[in-house]
Amino acid sequence: MAIVAQSKYNRRGMRGWLYAGRYGPERYLYFLQRLSGLGLLLYLFLHLLLTATRIFGPTVWEGAMALVAGPLFKLGEYLVLAAFTFHGLNGLRLIIIELGWAIGQPSRQDYPYTTSVMRQRPLVYLAMTLIAILLLVATIDFYLV
Repeated sequence: MAIVAQSKYNRRGMRGWLYAGRYGPERYLYFLQRLSGLGLLLYLFLHLLLTATRIFGPTVWEGAMALVAGPLFKLGEYLVLAAFTFHGLNGLRLIIIELGWAIGQPSRQDYPYTTSVMRQRPLVYLAMTLIAILLLVATIDFYLV
């Protein structure tokens, strides 16, 4: 009986991660924070695995380095840089919000109720602007220089 009652309120399942509801871009940024964290964790695992091929001698190491020298892996390196930039700056935004620095002092909740979401919105725009500028500079450095 408890399983039926629980599934009644969790109809979205994994799609609930993507549904922003009334939260707007903050919810999507939180989802992207999770996704970039998982991507960086996967990259760390693959990096350690590739570096561990050094144990098997210089021929295996040179073969592994030849494997990752192609243009597809250059795009992968750029995506890792983009994930790192996004995850770091958005993480700082989340820390600032969690510490209460971006939402101001609590106020009495009288009707019409106000939320702190609109007080956080300028910080979202600032973080996304910084991320866009850093990725633009990284794109120029990666592909044009």
